[in-house]
Order: sequence, then C-alpha cells, then structure tokens
Amino acid sequence: MDVILVPMINLFLTVIELYIWVVIIAVVLGWLVSFKVVNTSNRFVYMVGDFTYRATEPALKPIRNVLPKLGGIDISPIVLIVLLYFLKDVLVRMMT
Repeated sequence: MDVILVPMINLFLTVIELYIWVVIIAVVLGWLVSFKVVNTSNRFVYMVGDFTYRATEPALKPIRNVLPKLGGIDISPIVLIVLLYFLKDVLVRMMT
C-alpha cells in the first residue's frame, strides 16, 4: 500500500506548495498593478495576471463570502494559505 500512497501524497504536497506560490504571485502582482508599477497593457503581465486570477479565484471567492468586510483589506489569500498549510500538515502526518 505504501508503494502507491507515499508517492501520491508527495505529489499532493508538491501541488499544494505550487498553489501557495501561485496565490502569493497573484497577491504581489495585484499590488504591483494597483500601485501602477507594472502595466496590464504589457501582454506578459496580462497573461500572468489572468492565469493567477483564474487559478486562485475559485478558491478565494468562497472564503471572501464567509469573511466579514474589512474595508479595502482582503485577507482571503492569507486564510487560503493557512488552510493549505493545514492540509499539507495533515497529509504529512498521514504518511507517518
């Protein structure tokens, strides 16, 4: 059973880690666009922003619906990252 289960859990851990980085990139790129450091008329910036939005919005939208409104502060990416680290810890403990 460990022959299949351990590599599968390692794959899930890698995917979770990559998704955490996508969330971080989406947040940083959102800040850079908001402060006009980068311009979305640049094709590469637009493509990266569009990809990160499409990849993170399905996970962030339900969290935003549950969280109270805090004015202009969006803490849903922080909550998502904490939940992903929790899931990662659960998977690691399943392996041992």
